[in-house]
Amino acid sequence: MSEAETTRRGALARMLDAIERAGNKLPDPALLFIVLMVLVWVLSALLAGVRFEEIDPRSGQPIEVRNLLAGSALTAFMAEMVRTFVNFAPLGVVLVAMLGLGVAEHSGFINAALRSLLAITPKALLTPAVILVGVLSHVAVDAGYVLVIPLGGVIFYAAGRHPLAGIAAAFCGVSGGFSATLFVPSSLDPLLAGLTQAAAQILDPSISINPLNNYVFTTTSSFLVMAVGWWLTDRVIEPRLKGLAVDGEGTKSQPMEQVSPRERRALIAASLSMLLLALLFALSLLPEGTPWAAPADKLPPGQHPLLSSAAPLMQSIVPLIFIFFLVPGVVYGYVAGSFKSHRDVIAGMTKAMSGMGYYIVMAFCAAQFLYAFNQSNLGVLLALKGASALQAAGLPIAITLIGVILLSATVNLLVGSASAKWTLIGAIMVPMMMKLGVSPDLTQAAYRIGDSSTNIITPLLPYFPLIVVFCQRWVSSAGIGTLIALMLPYSLALLLSWTLLLMAFWAIGIPLGLGASYVYPAAG
Repeated sequence: MSEAETTRRGALARMLDAIERAGNKLPDPALLFIVLMVLVWVLSALLAGVRFEEIDPRSGQPIEVRNLLAGSALTAFMAEMVRTFVNFAPLGVVLVAMLGLGVAEHSGFINAALRSLLAITPKALLTPAVILVGVLSHVAVDAGYVLVIPLGGVIFYAAGRHPLAGIAAAFCGVSGGFSATLFVPSSLDPLLAGLTQAAAQILDPSISINPLNNYVFTTTSSFLVMAVGWWLTDRVIEPRLKGLAVDGEGTKSQPMEQVSPRERRALIAASLSMLLLALLFALSLLPEGTPWAAPADKLPPGQHPLLSSAAPLMQSIVPLIFIFFLVPGVVYGYVAGSFKSHRDVIAGMTKAMSGMGYYIVMAFCAAQFLYAFNQSNLGVLLALKGASALQAAGLPIAITLIGVILLSATVNLLVGSASAKWTLIGAIMVPMMMKLGVSPDLTQAAYRIGDSSTNIITPLLPYFPLIVVFCQRWVSSAGIGTLIALMLPYSLALLLSWTLLLMAFWAIGIPLGLGASYVYPAAG
């Protein structure tokens, strides 16, 4: 290794060490919400007597900060604590969606479907197939990290290609494209929509956010992630790896397990059950006056009765996700033999819920923080002052949106949880952008770009050490620096191209998703 190369690697190591030290000093996200809640209490007490010129859009009067340390406010906080937690929007939607996904995963349906897709892929299309399967794995939450990424190395090695290139391509799809969805919504969609709604209601309590408000954009994004990842893997990453020896234990591993005849029969049966469900559901939407449509007296002018937020269809997105994974999961389980009785179905749901313990704790803390932030009026005050500053600066909205993307990408280097980041950032950015006339749907789309693009280069991603281990199975000398250097081109390329895609959507006026808009009409 040359002296210059050693110096560069030393600088990289120092930079990574600094990021890791900074991240390790942050408290757990759950505790962070409690600390921030206490900070809101203190600030509310200090600012309660201050007069502000900003007009509260909800009342038409000058904004007033409420003292949350007053006796009446503290007793109200205690009285509302349980209701605040139970009514926390993301909690129910995530848990309900996870019940269906848990059955599909526990039965082996998702695992077999991923292996089946990879097994029938021609060699020439191996790279895009691995990336798209990585994107598709989001429906099973974190299954892509433990299933698709190691399989990427195995199938690339079996095809005579460098296994680290396969791991990089899979990592790009699973984590770099975390906010992309390949036609099928993931549990992240209702989760972020619930948090966006909670943030938007700081300014407009009547607003409702569709869980599929970014569906068109994120589906299109999956093909962008595939194209960018495909070009980089084949033209940049793999040629660079040619001189890197494959000397790890992975060379002794068994070939990827094939889908058995019984699993194949189960996949066909499960797929047919899903198609039958889709057909029956589509037929139920067709009749005039379908019960899925919004009642005429609740339909806003100019909105389609099926796409209005008042429509039962739009309010049933999460239950539909639950059913569309529950039924094929059950069918697959019984045909494949992984389910022997109804107890196995319940076991799948129980297993999914057992993995949500940490999320429930974090949701409790986040709900209390948002309640305090909302009650104090600090969120509205920050939004009004931020919007005034941006309006005075005269920056184009496009520049402001790019700022949201870059802020999200930077915070993502230190805080791994997508929901934790959006709870913190969204509570300020969503109402602030609403004051500038930007819809919560567009602000959320901007956040998702930043949140995904830097996942693959931060050592603080919970699965990052696991990916390093996967690399070491093939290249014994691989370390954190190896993986960072491998994934940095993907991160920068995704950040740039994904931002340009959002700007194109906005410029042309392509709908971001169902019931979504670009403009918040009540801005003023």
